[in-house]
Amino acid sequence: MNEKVRQSVKNTLKARDLTHQELADMTGIERANVTRLLSGTVGKVPDNWQKVLDALGMELIAVPKQES
Repeated sequence: MNEKVRQSVKNTLKARDLTHQELADMTGIERANVTRLLSGTVGKVPDNWQKVLDALGMELIAVPKQES
């Protein structure tokens, strides 16, 4: 996963005063796997998607959802 996405998620966790364990509980993902995702150990954008984004001059970003 793109470093900007990881940092955005980390910032949101901090702003909401949430731990990795609380995020794990919210998502059903084991805490160790949450930590791996946020460290960049796993969860990278698949190569083919990265190639498409690069070819189009785009990047993956995370932004808060808009309330509807």
